[in-house]
Amino acid sequence: MTTFVLIPGAGGHPGYWSRLVPALERRGHAAIPVDVPQHDESTGIEDHVQVVVAAAADRVAPDDDPPVVVAQSMGAFIGPLVCERIPVTQLVLLNPMIPAPGETAGEWWSATGSSEARREAGWEGFDVARDFFHDVPAELAAEILAGEDREPSERSFAEPWPARAWPDVPTVVVAGTDDRFFPLAFQRRVAQERLGLTPYEVPGGHLVALSRPEELADQLEALAAPRSDEVVRESS
Repeated sequence: MTTFVLIPGAGGHPGYWSRLVPALERRGHAAIPVDVPQHDESTGIEDHVQVVVAAAADRVAPDDDPPVVVAQSMGAFIGPLVCERIPVTQLVLLNPMIPAPGETAGEWWSATGSSEARREAGWEGFDVARDFFHDVPAELAAEILAGEDREPSERSFAEPWPARAWPDVPTVVVAGTDDRFFPLAFQRRVAQERLGLTPYEVPGGHLVALSRPEELADQLEALAAPRSDEVVRESS
């Protein structure tokens, strides 16, 4: 059994993982979807990291195997910092905003050329239904769009990423082949430039945990399978 700590993207709403959690549990794993208060201007990245660390501590006993941390999109600014605080088996970056040391989430877009990449892929501008929910079941998409508004705070885009380097932890990138927000070619380039990694690819768009939970669960399970060349990162 593997325990997956699930960090949502911008806004931090744990409901993003609502279809993936049962898919992982059906495979015999445990899942911890974290409610990250990234919409709250009174909290910053250090607070968000502490929320994730506390959620993991509540569910992962000291004698349990270390968890796998999964960070969606803007959650990639949080996931690596969590891996510096607790023992983990692996860090999975899902359709991620891979940060560079000292970079803010607000600077990331121009630094990576995301707008140009979207334009080249035919998705200029932004439409939440077109770009985020195009492959999410219609009833679920309507329910989410009509629900709680969890816009990320201005502070979350303004704080520099505090790490001096990437944590010494096995890291993989998983990219949705149908992502319209971060097109596949863009994700391949950024993953290679920033981490020297080639993404694993799964069908689905930017909100792949909602649109293709079974396929994503299969991929996460395969990635979490023991490998002799991986070393668990111990907290310092």
